[in-house]
Amino acid sequence: MKIALVSPYDFAHPSGVCRHITWLEKRFTQMGHEVKVIAPASKQISEFGERFIRIGRPFPIPASDSIIRVPLSLHLAPTIKSVLAQEKFDIIHLHEPFMPMLCSAVLRFSNAVTVGTFHADQGKPGYNFGKPISSWILKRRRKKLHGHIAVSTPAMKYALGYVPAEYEIIPNGVDVHFFRPDVGPLERYCDGKLNIVFLSRLEYRKGLNYLLKAFLEIKRQMPNTRLLIGGPGTKLRKRYERWVARNRLEDVVFVGAVPQEDLPHFYRTADVFCAPNTGHESFGLILVEAMATGRPVVASNIEGFATVVTHGQEGLLVPPRDSHALAEALMTLLNDKERREQMGRNGVVTAQKYDWEGIAQRVLAYYRKTIDKVKATV
Repeated sequence: MKIALVSPYDFAHPSGVCRHITWLEKRFTQMGHEVKVIAPASKQISEFGERFIRIGRPFPIPASDSIIRVPLSLHLAPTIKSVLAQEKFDIIHLHEPFMPMLCSAVLRFSNAVTVGTFHADQGKPGYNFGKPISSWILKRRRKKLHGHIAVSTPAMKYALGYVPAEYEIIPNGVDVHFFRPDVGPLERYCDGKLNIVFLSRLEYRKGLNYLLKAFLEIKRQMPNTRLLIGGPGTKLRKRYERWVARNRLEDVVFVGAVPQEDLPHFYRTADVFCAPNTGHESFGLILVEAMATGRPVVASNIEGFATVVTHGQEGLLVPPRDSHALAEALMTLLNDKERREQMGRNGVVTAQKYDWEGIAQRVLAYYRKTIDKVKATV
C-alpha cells in the first residue's frame, strides 16, 4: 500500500503529532508499505531520506497558551498538486485534517481515499484557529474526509462538535522496545538524591510553575531531592530560572531539549515522573512513555491523562493548578520506595496496550475498512 502521512506542524520542532507520525512511518515501512511523510519544516529533515516531502515554511503562532508552527502561505496548491499527481497514493492520512494550511489544502486536492486523525482536545489550537477561514474550510471540505480516527474519547468529543461522523478511537502509541525498564538512568544524577522529572515544552499549559511551587514545599521537608526539567523553550525558561533564583531554590536543573536517543534514560532517572498540566490534553503520551520505562507518575487529574493512568495503580492523580496537592502526592511516593516500585511494575504492564506494533496494525486495518467502504459507494 502506498501511504501519505501528512502533518500540519513543523516537523523540525518536537510535538506529539510529529512523533506519532514518525512511529507510524517506521512501523509501516517495516511492514513493507511504501510511505511518504509530507510536512512543513523549518530546517532540513534527514531522518527519512527521500521518504520526506517538505511543503511549506512554518511560522510560530501563539494559540491557546501554546505555540503552533504552521505554514500560512496561500500558494501551496501547485506543489501539492504536483506531489499528489506524481506519487498517486492509495491512502492519504491527515493529522488534524482541517488545520490550515497544509492539511486542509491536501484534503482539498486529494483524489485518493483520505483518513484523518483528530488529536486536539477542547481548548487546544484546532478548529477555532484562523477563523473565519477555518469555519469556511470545515464546511466545504469535511465531506471529502472518508475516515475519522480520534486518539482518545476527549479528542472524539471535541471533534464531534465540528465534524459529525463515526469515529474509530485508536490511541497514540509507544515503542516498548525503545522505552523499557532495563535501560540505565543518566549516571550524573545517580548520586543518592531523589529525582523528580518533568519533560515537556515550556509552555503555560504544561504547568511547570505549579511544579516549581510544589518543589519549594517539598525541598523544605525533603532536602535530599532534585527537580530535573527537560524540554524546549527559552522565553518561559528564563522566567522560571529567575523565579528559582529569587526563591533561592536549590537542586533545580534545566537540561533543555532532550535528544530522542536519551529519552528512555531521562525517564529512568526519575524516582517519580511528574506531569502537572493544567488541561487541554487529549492523551497522556509522556505518561505512557514514563510508565513503559517502569517509572511511577504523579499527574494532573484531567480527562486526557485519566484515560491512561488509574489513580493508585500506575501513579497518583491530583487536581490541576493545586501546587500543595501536587507536593503532597510527590512526597507520598518519594517516601515510599516499595509503592513506587509496585506502581512502576503496573505501569510497564499498562504501557504494553499502547505498543506501536499493535497500534499500527489497527490503523492499517482501519485503512482497509475505509478503502472498502469507499469502493462500495462508487
